Amino acid sequence: MDIIQIVLLGLIGSILFLLIKDMHATFAFFIMLLTGITIFIIVIQQIGVIFQLLDTLGKKAHIDGIYIATIFRIIGIAYITELGANVTKDAGLSSVASKIELAGKVFILILAIPIISSVVEAILSFLPAT
Repeated sequence: MDIIQIVLLGLIGSILFLLIKDMHATFAFFIMLLTGITIFIIVIQQIGVIFQLLDTLGKKAHIDGIYIATIFRIIGIAYITELGANVTKDAGLSSVASKIELAGKVFILILAIPIISSVVEAILSFLPAT
């Protein structure tokens, strides 16, 4: 049922955008921005269920909470980066959108360094010392 609401919201926002863009381009862009943010909020509520499941699975597998929290942060950065980049692309600012995407990738890499280090250390612990 939620997907039907999201699709209808997207269609209504798109139709309003198309009807208004020639008369009031700024207002039309605001309608699309508001539509995108509303859809993002609806989706974020659904993602909470997935985060709870991953947290439960992580605890059952005895995975350190720091790693699970880091993965959640990485996922959050990815979604927020995509939303920001898409909004700026819709505004016709693809060069700014590419900078937002680059920043998101850099922040994800920074957050992933402890996880990558742990994986490398685990692999090295299995190898015989030379």
